[in-house]
Amino acid sequence: MELDIQCEEMSPSRWAELLPTMKSCKTIRLDDCNLSSSNCEDLSSIIKTNPSLTELKLNNNELGDASVEHLCKGLLMPSCSLQKLWLQNCNLTSACCETLRSVLSAQPSLTELHVGDNKLGTAGVKVLCQGIMNPNCKLQKLQLEYCELTADIVEALNAALQSKPTLKELSLSNNTLGDTAVKQLCQGLVEASCNLELLHLENCGITSNSCREISAVLSNKSSLLDLSVGDNKIGDFGLALLCQGLMHPNCKIQKLWLWDCDLTSASCKDLSRLISTKETLAEISLIDNNLRDSGMEMLCQALKDPKSKLQELWVRECGLTTACCKAVSSALSTNKHLKVLHMGENKLGDAGVELVCEGLLHPNCNIQSLWLGNCDLTATSCATLATAMTTKQSLTELDLSYNCLEDEGIRKLCEALRNPSCNVQQLILYDIYWSSEVDDELRALEESKPEVKIIS
Repeated sequence: MELDIQCEEMSPSRWAELLPTMKSCKTIRLDDCNLSSSNCEDLSSIIKTNPSLTELKLNNNELGDASVEHLCKGLLMPSCSLQKLWLQNCNLTSACCETLRSVLSAQPSLTELHVGDNKLGTAGVKVLCQGIMNPNCKLQKLQLEYCELTADIVEALNAALQSKPTLKELSLSNNTLGDTAVKQLCQGLVEASCNLELLHLENCGITSNSCREISAVLSNKSSLLDLSVGDNKIGDFGLALLCQGLMHPNCKIQKLWLWDCDLTSASCKDLSRLISTKETLAEISLIDNNLRDSGMEMLCQALKDPKSKLQELWVRECGLTTACCKAVSSALSTNKHLKVLHMGENKLGDAGVELVCEGLLHPNCNIQSLWLGNCDLTATSCATLATAMTTKQSLTELDLSYNCLEDEGIRKLCEALRNPSCNVQQLILYDIYWSSEVDDELRALEESKPEVKIIS
């Protein structure tokens, strides 16, 4: 049984109503429910007495250190079977880390700890690392985003990595680590016995100076499947260094996030080579890089290569225009693997989307999710989009937000949604004006087809 409640003010009567249910739940999720210390005392008791409970999510509650102390009393009991604990954005400080260290040391069932967006600081996370190093600890996933960490944390992290072969996922995004610390971390990762599968270092103050060391991790750790270095100013030179590791035969990367990395079209030659030859690569995000039409054309040429197995391409806000849409259309009509294409916030215009839809309608194309928000579209393009919605059976999600579609365009989309051949389950239409009459039509459509969600 699963209890999943979010964004609900938890009154005493409502809490009393839920308590009996929690005693047999396998998963309890109470995100953003304004939980108090007394709620945590009850949860501690449930943790002790419910051997079925394996996952507890309490994100976005102002719990504070004292409430977590109550929780940990239950977590420290031998009867506890909890595997996954989420305490993101719970107003925690380094003061609770000693108790959490005790839990890590004593509770071998715990495999995931998510404590991001708390002011644990370097001192607090050093204490957590001591718990991770305990032989009893079998942690696999550690999430420490927005924890006010500095470069001084790396020595403790490397020691934990050396001692913990079970660790598979490490997220350190949005901490001011800097190049020197990231270099040390990467050297530790290369030497560590752990088979890390996920490494997130978004917004960590990385430049091209540490990309050679990240590249070494990629070429030495065939276990690494998911790398995110978005929101770091690595530039074209840094990307070229990363690609040396990405192109290494040992590298089995599946997901690569490079959003807002100061890349230009100059990087697209290396990226194209990666997309066309690295058959493990399934998802790449290049959002908010100035790739321009010339860069996108190179990426599209790579997508046409039979060896490309890319399934998701995110190129939102990349300075694209109508000029690249013929190349996009050609890639869509050739590539059978691409499932998700994000092209929002580019000035494609109606003419560009007409071209994209030509490729979309090709039998080879298997697109499931297409994002065209804020692409300078008008009602003119909606007839072609409606045809795609009713013809392309694979298409289940379409985002047209922030486009001036007006009543005329929305009505064409509604007509397509009513068609039995249309498989679109989610139509996203944020910040688009339409009349009250059209609004009534949309609500009626949702009632007649409850499987369809119109998000606005």
